[in-house]
Amino acid sequence: MEPLWRKTASRVQDYRAQGLRKVQPPLPEIPSNLPKSVTHVPHQLLSQREIAITDSSPEGLLSYLTAGKWSSEEVARAYLRRASLAQELVSTHFVWKTSTVKKLKVNCITELLPTQAISRAQELDRFIKENRRPMGPLHGLPISVKEQIGMKGLTCNAAFVAWADKVMDDDALILKILWKAGCIFYARTTEPQALMHLETSNNLYGITVNPFNRDLTPGGSSGGEGALQALRGSCLGIGSDIGGSIRSPAANNGLYGFRPTAHRLPMGGSSFASNGGSYIAAANGPLSTSLKGIELFMETVLAAKPWLTDPTLVALPWRKSEKLTDHLYGKKLKIAIMWSDNVVTPHPSVTRALTIMSSQLKNIDNVEIVDWNPYEHGLAWEIIAKLYYVDGGKETTDLIDRSGEPWRPLSNFIIKENPYVRERSLADVQGLVADRDNYRAQYASKWNATATGDTSNGELEGMVDVILCPVGPGPAPRLDCSKYWCYTSQWNLLDYPALVFPATKVDATVDSWPKDYEAMNEQDKFNHDMYEPVDDFDGMPVGLQLVGRPFDDEKVCVNLERLDED
Repeated sequence: MEPLWRKTASRVQDYRAQGLRKVQPPLPEIPSNLPKSVTHVPHQLLSQREIAITDSSPEGLLSYLTAGKWSSEEVARAYLRRASLAQELVSTHFVWKTSTVKKLKVNCITELLPTQAISRAQELDRFIKENRRPMGPLHGLPISVKEQIGMKGLTCNAAFVAWADKVMDDDALILKILWKAGCIFYARTTEPQALMHLETSNNLYGITVNPFNRDLTPGGSSGGEGALQALRGSCLGIGSDIGGSIRSPAANNGLYGFRPTAHRLPMGGSSFASNGGSYIAAANGPLSTSLKGIELFMETVLAAKPWLTDPTLVALPWRKSEKLTDHLYGKKLKIAIMWSDNVVTPHPSVTRALTIMSSQLKNIDNVEIVDWNPYEHGLAWEIIAKLYYVDGGKETTDLIDRSGEPWRPLSNFIIKENPYVRERSLADVQGLVADRDNYRAQYASKWNATATGDTSNGELEGMVDVILCPVGPGPAPRLDCSKYWCYTSQWNLLDYPALVFPATKVDATVDSWPKDYEAMNEQDKFNHDMYEPVDDFDGMPVGLQLVGRPFDDEKVCVNLERLDED
């Protein structure tokens, strides 16, 4: 007899298929026996007009929409078709760990919203015609949304089979703000079981794979967003990040992704297991095909003063003004490069990306490059891994077991195989919070020590402005192998804003391990062995991240702008 959880999954997938079938005109037949990379396929199957629209950056789209060169309806229809195509791409797929062959779709969508999207687009077109002005700063811009962020009247399962029929009573606050700014919601994207993987697989929708190479992961937990944007089925979307869940898919798919300081953007209205506390704060944030898209998102949400509705937020508007930009462009920029966290050695492609950036930056006037000495990053993982599940993973375990669904490999890894997970007393938790705060203070002290002197107004002079570092130990890993979080979770523990950007691509002719390589530990050996042979990763995107101190979000964005221009 078929297990009940499988029947639930079949019903949910049938519902998804109904939405995909509503897209008009229907997709042409997709070729069989596609290669591992399917990023080129949309250009073969869509019209030139659809390609022009969906290949545009968010800021480019908005310029055409507000000028009346493209209608909101035309743009919405183009993105619906490209998103549905992204979902449906399929070919033979080799699963490395089990040595089995499966048929897997890119599988980045949980729900397409063609009826709602077209209705909204028509409303926007009427508005601009009647009022001769856009509805708001995001007029007609399609935005994709990670499924766990609630939409009124729609299910919000957060990838738990037990929550398959959980319906939200209201839109999440962040969606209300974006809606009022004139956007169109048209696609909801996949996440992993328990929301605590740097990959994206669950028992409701299956495995999401990387469009650049479907033997690899798009990252997670906002992996559906990453895969959809890699195929340009979206140019701007919302993810969430508690350990790297925005930055991992951004790096793995050649995108920009921003994890802001916690309590700047609203988090309310989402589905997730509380895991016994909120001692490591999650943050919503954008993924985009452009840096301007990241800044546009942040500016729009914070311009609405969400702290007036959500008192858990810091009352801090987006401060990226001309004055700030002129100031930062005018002062010397001090960038510290963290080549390794001294726990797991980055793959040669990541080191090469850092080397390229370092060489370029050294030739820019008014930029100083120094090395960053990581402070006890192994200890940081111990602290954060304990604080993730102070209830011993009980709530997550109950949700998984309630439906009878099987445990995914990386759910097992982060909860059942994690030596730091156990149910803790109040005194234990208080001690861990003290450890967290002490570590933050020690790291701040290390950062302050990079200053060369004090100015008359008491500010530290000559201090490091930002840290440039890896996003992960390599490019996108093989499936079920993303077991090292510390290049991203480090900054979650410290609550530092971090902005990912595409840096280069793997070149198998040069990105091989040195012959005298010796592993520092078992984690390092696992990472080394996973990236052999390097030919399997040739052409994969390699991202880096720029990290700032708490509430230096704007500074991080401006400095990346500056580096991009130079």
